[in-house]
Amino acid sequence: MAETQGNQGSSRANQGSPPANEAVHPADRAREAVVEAALGRLDLDAKARLLAGQDTWSLPALPEIGLKSLVMSDGPIGVRGVRWTADDPSVALPSPTALAATWDPELACRAGVLLAQEARRKGVHVLLAPTVNLHRSPLGGRHFEAYSEDPYLTGRIGTGYVAGVQEGGVGTTVKHFVANDAETDRFTVNNLVSERALRELYLAPFEAIVAGAHPWGVMTAYNSVNGTTMTEHRRLVDEILRGEWGFDGINVSDWTAARSTVAAIDGGLDIAMPGPQTVYGAALAQAVREGRVAEAKIDAAVRNVLRLAARTGILEGAEPAVTELPGTVDGEALAREIARRSFVLVRNEGALPLPEGHRVALIGAAARDARVLGGGSATVFPARIVSPLDGLTAALPEGSLTYAIGADPNEELAAADKGFELRADCRDVDGNVIGTAPVPSGHLQWMGNDLPEGVTYDTLHSVELTGTFTPRESGPHTFGVRGLGEFTLKVDGTTHFDGPQLPAEGADPFQAYFAPPAPRAEAELRAGEPVEVSLKYVVTLPESVTMKVIAFTLAHQEPQRDPDELIAEAAEAARAADTAVVVVATTERVESEGFDRKDLRLPGRQDDLVRAIAAANPNTVVVVNSGSPVELPWRDEVAAVLLDWFPGQEGGAALADVLTGAYEPGGRLPTTWGSLTDAPVTQVTPVDGELPYTEGVFIGYRAWQKEGRTPSYAFGHGFGYTDWTYESVKVEGGTATVRVTNSGTRVGREVVQVYLAPTEADAERPVRWLAGFAGVEAGPGESVEVGVELPRRAFEIWDETANSWAFVKGSYEVEAGRSIADLRVTTTIDV
Repeated sequence: MAETQGNQGSSRANQGSPPANEAVHPADRAREAVVEAALGRLDLDAKARLLAGQDTWSLPALPEIGLKSLVMSDGPIGVRGVRWTADDPSVALPSPTALAATWDPELACRAGVLLAQEARRKGVHVLLAPTVNLHRSPLGGRHFEAYSEDPYLTGRIGTGYVAGVQEGGVGTTVKHFVANDAETDRFTVNNLVSERALRELYLAPFEAIVAGAHPWGVMTAYNSVNGTTMTEHRRLVDEILRGEWGFDGINVSDWTAARSTVAAIDGGLDIAMPGPQTVYGAALAQAVREGRVAEAKIDAAVRNVLRLAARTGILEGAEPAVTELPGTVDGEALAREIARRSFVLVRNEGALPLPEGHRVALIGAAARDARVLGGGSATVFPARIVSPLDGLTAALPEGSLTYAIGADPNEELAAADKGFELRADCRDVDGNVIGTAPVPSGHLQWMGNDLPEGVTYDTLHSVELTGTFTPRESGPHTFGVRGLGEFTLKVDGTTHFDGPQLPAEGADPFQAYFAPPAPRAEAELRAGEPVEVSLKYVVTLPESVTMKVIAFTLAHQEPQRDPDELIAEAAEAARAADTAVVVVATTERVESEGFDRKDLRLPGRQDDLVRAIAAANPNTVVVVNSGSPVELPWRDEVAAVLLDWFPGQEGGAALADVLTGAYEPGGRLPTTWGSLTDAPVTQVTPVDGELPYTEGVFIGYRAWQKEGRTPSYAFGHGFGYTDWTYESVKVEGGTATVRVTNSGTRVGREVVQVYLAPTEADAERPVRWLAGFAGVEAGPGESVEVGVELPRRAFEIWDETANSWAFVKGSYEVEAGRSIADLRVTTTIDV
């Protein structure tokens, strides 16, 4: 039987007023009065101008009402600031998948507090994060930037993150609203999603965060949902987000997503970014004068923007939402803590923690050149990066660690990095240097106002990356170029390439910035002997572009040795050690914004490497450095498998903490890991512009269990360094109380997971689903009880006929345990 609630679909006016049953705090009321007064002093042109970016990252100041310019910046693992430069480094936290793997909303809140601190330091008022789209298919190329396949876990972690950032007086934009779950054709795809799947899965994290953290902003996505592009989706934005849920923040477009002046403002879009060319501004004012848009629509949007400005403290006369800031956070320490708390030990046959005095062979290119974050707009430049080699060298006794590269996952040229010291020289048409800036790598990307001081687009004719390269190895080094336009490449005084680099016929020029670099030079170099290198680019910016971007890459590849020879050397090193630690990784060509994955395999010869090391040493530990699932065909052949995600700048130090046993690995899987062959949902490529979500509510573990398939590692799985006995679960008053005992020999932390399973099979509902979780800590032999709330929503489904939530009565198993596949205690309830 289903008990339906009243239809909540009626839309309140887009005024941002709280729901009728919510009390209004006096400070909020006073702030609203200032907002209304400021709004009343603006003319039409000023209001329309305020809704359009004045540049890539900011809105215009309006001195006549005491409004400063509001500044936004990319996140989610660090705060880039308005200039993408290493001159002003950013703390780089572990990836969002890692944060979700901690299953700890309070830790997510602490991460948010740190990021607010970073934002304030960089003059940023709004962080363009968090991403709460779901891991619908394992092929999603940007899944490292989202939390989980489960909407409840995503909502809990996202709520903590948003609460922390805003506790620090900085706004957030929960994104990408909604169903932006893959990268293929993301600008144009029309995702066809049932109302039930929208409500129960894809909208659910946004709804939870609105209810639990009261976010100050939401970012709407590029894609369409059921025929309407999200920047114009009145039903989802005005009727559901604002009307049903009571959201009173700003709705900002993803960058360049707004396409229509009238349709966007009618659809509830407040801010069109970036500027200065947008569909708002003068075009919006003109639409009002021509009677195509009601001025009240503009007033509603401006009211939302002024409310955000008031909350962040940049509207004169309004008290900021936060008047007492949190204490200073040590960024390096928190980054290290989150990393070790996120590592998921999915297999351990007694190899970890490393016994004291063991000789360790560390193997893998990613052990030396760490990949600590994903590619795309999430990229920041930390002041330091601790690699696994750095971390273990510092932690282990001198002489007990050896290193071998084994196999390099980078089969293509990558942005010039190790050994390069580069700067960017900007020149005018006469060849005069008009500005210069250091660059952290061979990848240069300037968006909008990122240009060096004194440089403008009007005067800029060419940019030259120039400096020195000191090789680590002798032999033939390959250099290349990524980008479109006229380039000149010089190495050690020799010009190797001078001409245009153009897209293939019929190719999307945008994809050129994600495509592999083109090899353009080979130079015989000697280790330790520096040479001069330069790559000159003649700037070409089409007049029609909305956002001015200068992006190109000086790429490099070290001398390529025979892979079999490298693997054999690594196997010899492993054979001579007590324990072999192999670090395998994905690359930026596998996981990045802008494209989806073609498969789940580790790139290069890394699978061969692991098998060779396992054959040479039975105590082989594999560390998997990826932001989302990869296939591990050798997983049963090794002694331990540890997932460390993209672990942030302190990843190597955290890895040493966990491998040596100073701390236990604290993570649990936020997403199912399995083979692509077995994965139930794999379609991410639209057909004729459309991508039907034919699986309905069955994604992630819901789909694996429906299909009766066994993954490599189940949702929620993960070991620590102690054992836990589950003794009982009982339910009273909507709370499940679980009693557990630490039956191991050391202090530990357990994530108690509670699932609901209808006792009568229902093909329209999952076999079971996550209803709640809680972390507990206990010493050896200590028993603890923890209460886990079972929210009403856990018993509800969306009734498409009644257009409302329906409470499903009946008998349920309440199951508690260590993962969805390892449930230890059960009780039955009738509701």
